[in-house]
Amino acid sequence: MLLELRRLLAAYDATDFTQRQGALVTVVRVAGSAYRRPGARLFMTDDGRWTGAISGGCLEGDALRKARQAILARQPRLVTYDTMDDESSAKLGIGLGCNGVIDVLIEPLDPARPDNPLALLRGCLGLKQPVAVATVFATPQPERLPLGARLMLNASGQSFDFEPNNWLKQLAASPAEAALQAGKSAVLDLAWPTNDGLSCQVFVEVLLPPPQLFIFGGGPDVVPLVAQAKGLGWQVTVTDDCLAHLSPKRFAEADELVAVPRQEAASLVRARLQIGAGGRTAALLMSHSYNYDLAVLRQLLPTPLHYLGVMGPRNRGEKMLAELARQGETYTEAQLARLHYPVGLDLGAETPEEIALAIVAELLASFNDRDGAFLKHRASPIHERA
Repeated sequence: MLLELRRLLAAYDATDFTQRQGALVTVVRVAGSAYRRPGARLFMTDDGRWTGAISGGCLEGDALRKARQAILARQPRLVTYDTMDDESSAKLGIGLGCNGVIDVLIEPLDPARPDNPLALLRGCLGLKQPVAVATVFATPQPERLPLGARLMLNASGQSFDFEPNNWLKQLAASPAEAALQAGKSAVLDLAWPTNDGLSCQVFVEVLLPPPQLFIFGGGPDVVPLVAQAKGLGWQVTVTDDCLAHLSPKRFAEADELVAVPRQEAASLVRARLQIGAGGRTAALLMSHSYNYDLAVLRQLLPTPLHYLGVMGPRNRGEKMLAELARQGETYTEAQLARLHYPVGLDLGAETPEEIALAIVAELLASFNDRDGAFLKHRASPIHERA
């Protein structure tokens, strides 16, 4: 989500608001199936241009019309798309067939206002810890709790960037903290404090830091891997104990190139691990030097990485573990369970680019607690229900 948010902010910053007007469109609730999940966003301008996506292209045209109306009224609005209703789909002029109900919040953007939703969300980009953003999308008393009011909490449960609406803070602070601790977004129906049967609906989005990837080795097959990982918005560090392998020209897209002795691999990882990154950290041993990879493996197995992969055939990884055992090294079952060798999904990959794709795909599956199998064999829904 942060990568998409960066793209929206780049388009927002490039907009001349003396000539144009804009709106933010956010998916806040989905019942049933939909192409995008809650948290998907669009930035739209009144001349028909947009960045981002809330569907596979089915809803954007109508959302633009609704956004223009919201801009003219200078008021946010909630729009519901029922893709299970053939009559509703016919009105849009599209046979959607997604079998879901999608609620989107449309908010006009005023660059001069400090509570501009995109300006508020910009504050999430530089944070190194998870944050929760609670957004009101249905309210019984808009004079007290406006549509689009936001509460933003950091990992310590403290609000940041601006003073939130007191009613929202009273209602949503505790459940937003719970969502943050669980690391999962949630759609909440919160009872109004007056105990008169009223309630408001709040979407709590948990934004996680980008996944962190440490690559040990600077060979040619690392180049496409770095490019693909950066294309997904991941934080990538490439390291080797040979400075000549770390050419900035070859790894221009990497966030960091670090030459450190193999005996300091664990210190490097521990110093850079983001607090709260949880299950989105990985290291890959890709030097093609047995002795280098063995030394780094000894260093990294005790670290709190979520995923640790060794390039090469299965017997190479088994030989390393056997040698470490002979040297008296012992590891827990949990530490060994996160060790992968050979790395990557079974895609029949041959070229460096294909191998990089297989590795990145396996990492993404691991970060999302999936097995990387064919979706047609999955019995449960593709997306978790918020």
